[in-house]
Amino acid sequence: MEGVYHGTQFLCDIALGQAPDLTGKRVAVVGGGDVAIDAVRSAWRLGATEEHLVYRRSRADMPARKDEVKATEEEGIQFHFLTNPSRVIGNGKVTGVELLRQELGEFDNSGRRRPTPIAGSEFILDVDVLIPAIGQEPDLAWMDGDETIETRRGATCVVNDGLATTRAGVFAAGDLVLGPATVVQAVAQGNRVADTVNHYLRTGSSELAAARPGYEIIEQQFDMAEYTEATRPQTREIPIEERRGNFEEVELLFDEETVQEECKRCLRCDLEWLETMGMELTPTPEHVLVSERRDA
Repeated sequence: MEGVYHGTQFLCDIALGQAPDLTGKRVAVVGGGDVAIDAVRSAWRLGATEEHLVYRRSRADMPARKDEVKATEEEGIQFHFLTNPSRVIGNGKVTGVELLRQELGEFDNSGRRRPTPIAGSEFILDVDVLIPAIGQEPDLAWMDGDETIETRRGATCVVNDGLATTRAGVFAAGDLVLGPATVVQAVAQGNRVADTVNHYLRTGSSELAAARPGYEIIEQQFDMAEYTEATRPQTREIPIEERRGNFEEVELLFDEETVQEECKRCLRCDLEWLETMGMELTPTPEHVLVSERRDA
């Protein structure tokens, strides 16, 4: 139906400079994850007159980042918790969505209480655009029925510590292993699987190839005891009224002095890690280079 705009496509179009014109339109986004939050905040920036976020569970159950949820509330987005769509209203074009109130029942496999509909609680929310952002899963069509690659819940692949699948010579990483996650996690797994594939091509082993790269121990330049009570500095943000109609960075940079003080909150877990690995630390005013590599 015209007016139904899927969340990932909506965000993709914005990123590619093909954002839809939402000026004067009423927008409802369905979901409680990061994609839903990004979509509804983007709709607000694109000139929508009403922005609604519909989520079938409670605020505490939202998987989205808590600071993002808070920022969304501050920007005036209307939240509809314990509410779920039951029907899209319109004749070829969206004019509204029928919503159904929910109540939380028994716990499900995710460790959260399962929402169940409340009979007779239907109501209509008038909207022009409906954006579903209720989850994704990998497309396994490429497997073409290959049962040698074992999968699990969420259409993800079963892998070992080295990200090798159950079929020899086939590796998987990113969303195909984690399910919908962050770019940072996908990149980290990309680096990890590259090392494993390199190890596999050289040795024929698909087990995790662990390595300890060279490490330089830097002499402590300040007294850590002076920073035991130090707290994280408050992030500066541009005023809410300056965010409308643009996609400028909301969070501003720290000044140099603040960055230097923030760095001093480091607990030097690296030194503890080196000791755990059995490396002797020799206190000296000069830098000590520790270089060792180990293959699992």
